[in-house]
Amino acid sequence: MLNAYAIADHCLVEHPASVSDLVLKKAVWLDLIEPSPQEEARVESILRFDIPTRGELAEIEASSRLYQEDGACFMTANLIRRGDDDRPESSPVTFILKDKQLITLRYHHPQAFPQYVKQAMRQVEAGDAWGVFISLIEAVVDRGADHLERVGQIVEETSRQVFATSFLRKPKPGTKRPPKRNLERLLGKVGEEGDFTSKMRESLVSISRMMAYAQVLVDGQAAGKSKRDNLARIKILQRDILSLTDHATFLSGKISFLLDAVLGMISIEQNNIIKIFTVASVAFLPPTLIASIYGMNFKLIPELQWDFGYFYAVALMIGSALLPIWYFRRKGWF
Repeated sequence: MLNAYAIADHCLVEHPASVSDLVLKKAVWLDLIEPSPQEEARVESILRFDIPTRGELAEIEASSRLYQEDGACFMTANLIRRGDDDRPESSPVTFILKDKQLITLRYHHPQAFPQYVKQAMRQVEAGDAWGVFISLIEAVVDRGADHLERVGQIVEETSRQVFATSFLRKPKPGTKRPPKRNLERLLGKVGEEGDFTSKMRESLVSISRMMAYAQVLVDGQAAGKSKRDNLARIKILQRDILSLTDHATFLSGKISFLLDAVLGMISIEQNNIIKIFTVASVAFLPPTLIASIYGMNFKLIPELQWDFGYFYAVALMIGSALLPIWYFRRKGWF
């Protein structure tokens, strides 16, 4: 899909994809979303340079992501979004700046792009390609801050569920016992947020590297108000990215601690179950011994001729089972 945008009356205006090549050539921003071969060929013929393939976008080396070719600047960064199932999706997005045009090439749908378009259709902060590029990255960073804020809320809520003292105290007489925690579900939630935070940190690092490269390019432009404004905005962006990276690192450490805590809770529950089986096995050992003694095939067993021998043996087995249980409870082992 090909979206073309121009600037009119300090607002972003969208052109239909069926417009002429001349209109596309004058557009300030061309947004290629999972473009077809025909759309790629059309844009390449208009701009006269090769658009990177999807395989080239996935290159990890900095030299493959940030370069200049045919008079155009190519910058690629990993952007992240929440998928339909709320799972993180990370995919490279390429920003191409040539002359007075910005071309974006992407194969997924970060929410920052439609948010920026909606805002820019009311008012554009800067009406050139570099201004649109910086505004797009600002929208991406703002969206990243929202994502990290949501992760923090989920981690805080999960932490309250894991360490809730209501699960540790015995319920008062006449009050309901709180519902049992689903530690397996909490473990899955913690792991999912940890995966998202890790991908977000990778995304912020790639954006930071891209903005450092963009700063060098802007610094090499002719002196003017536009250059000063762009440099100032880039520096503010870099500070924001650094603060978000630090916050993501903090959340990552908190998630690691919470993950260890959930695993510890699961281990405690398993130990409690094993403790119950251990107490039960120890409690039934004396009755089993007594039953084994009276089950021996000897002719001379005095209690066999006693009228109350059966009841005596049963009472002895019950007493020998209750005695260990009483002792364990007195010691606080059960």
